[in-house]
Amino acid sequence: MRIGVDLGGTKIEVAALDEAGAFALRERASSPVGNYEATVGTIKTLVDSAEQKLARRCTVGIGIPGTISPATGLVKNANSTWLNGRPLDRDLEAALGRQVRIANDANCFALSEAADGAGKDHRVVFGVILGTGVGGGIVVDGKVLTGPNAIAGEWGHNPLPWPGDSERSGPPCYCGKSGCIETWLSGPAMTGHFKQATGQTLAPMAIAAQAPTSVAAESALMDYEERLAKALAHLINILDPNIVVLGGGLSNLDRLYANVPSLLAKYAFSDAISTPIVKNRWGDSGGVRGAAWLWPDP
Repeated sequence: MRIGVDLGGTKIEVAALDEAGAFALRERASSPVGNYEATVGTIKTLVDSAEQKLARRCTVGIGIPGTISPATGLVKNANSTWLNGRPLDRDLEAALGRQVRIANDANCFALSEAADGAGKDHRVVFGVILGTGVGGGIVVDGKVLTGPNAIAGEWGHNPLPWPGDSERSGPPCYCGKSGCIETWLSGPAMTGHFKQATGQTLAPMAIAAQAPTSVAAESALMDYEERLAKALAHLINILDPNIVVLGGGLSNLDRLYANVPSLLAKYAFSDAISTPIVKNRWGDSGGVRGAAWLWPDP
């Protein structure tokens, strides 16, 4: 049996999957924000509790909002900043008394959807996170593609391709650069661009709700769809995946699946684009499920 741990900024979730991939157990606890030692301790407590209830020892995979640097062996790029610069894999292995596998949370999402989700039976799956941040993960033949720098799929921190005059040089990004895809396609980015245009502060789903009767809301969504098409076409030019699966809060904008595919041909380097762009199957469960699937053969 596999245990997955989804280490988030506000909560830590543990789930156990049986041999068929069904949930056998799920539990959550609040993340000890800013406290690294307590984070390790909370994960240990959750795993120990799960194994006691399951009456068996399990493999453990962990999804984190960052990655382990191959150069230093320490966490990097985590927006849960108390993890950065720490040997999280080694500390968890010591705490749990076994080998653990750790991957970026976007990679876990992609793996979950490739294993038994919307990307099942597709050889190359690109999983996109459109939420508070923008990220991505690549799965090839059922395995996460990490890369020698552990940044494969870090799609959100490339510049928006083919920018219009009004999009140069783009908003500042927390990574220190400007114009990153994340600054155009995240949920906060949509809210911010809409406020700049209208003076109203609305969440993306509220903007979508206004679109049928609001020219400003419809314009904001059309701009978002055009930018998403540019960014995905750029990705398709490089990777040419068999399928793109959208996750994160903005994946619930159903109009994306109708409108974005028809825009891809304007930008992709091909006479036709057949790449399916689909909604995820597992929703918020994708991260913890993908963490469990880091061990394909428990």
